[in-house]
Amino acid sequence: MNFGIYIYKNAEVLDFSGPFEVLSTANRLGNKDWNIFLVSENQGVTQARGGYPINSHFSFEDHPEIDVLIVVGGIHTEEVKKSNVTTWVAKVAENSMKVASVCTGAFILAEAGLLDGLTVTTHWEDLSDLMTDYPQLNVVSDQRWVPQGKYITSGGISAGIDMTLHLVSELANLTLAKETAKQMEYNWQKNTQPSV
Repeated sequence: MNFGIYIYKNAEVLDFSGPFEVLSTANRLGNKDWNIFLVSENQGVTQARGGYPINSHFSFEDHPEIDVLIVVGGIHTEEVKKSNVTTWVAKVAENSMKVASVCTGAFILAEAGLLDGLTVTTHWEDLSDLMTDYPQLNVVSDQRWVPQGKYITSGGISAGIDMTLHLVSELANLTLAKETAKQMEYNWQKNTQPSV
């Protein structure tokens, strides 16, 4: 199974490194044949938030088929304006079994037209903007992650770890998700009841 994590300029570091750590740890503990990689628009170094330099494994042009797509947050305002990005996200999502967003990655999925009519969440600071910019979404707060069929959105930054542990429980089993959290010495936070 191929897990592609989309990164871009000023992506939030924990938004991609948290899910990467969860998936790679689960892969190791569960003896899974999971291939986890980072994808960026172009080859070369991407400067993530805080000037953190990161080399992606693949670009839009050369990545393998993606079974699970994770779109991360950060300073997303330029990303949503790039038609090649939203077109790529929509195309990959069409053939993926799961599509997830961390934090403001929900804006990119929404701009790609993937979340219309769904219940979603994002970073607490961006909830009102998501509601205003995409009134066709049902935006909720106080949820670490919100699963909606093949789509799943999460709150900000560390919530992406919780969401990815949930993905492990769905794609493998709950035992492996719990073992992964324990190995990471991470207190897996579950959802609370949604509120608008």
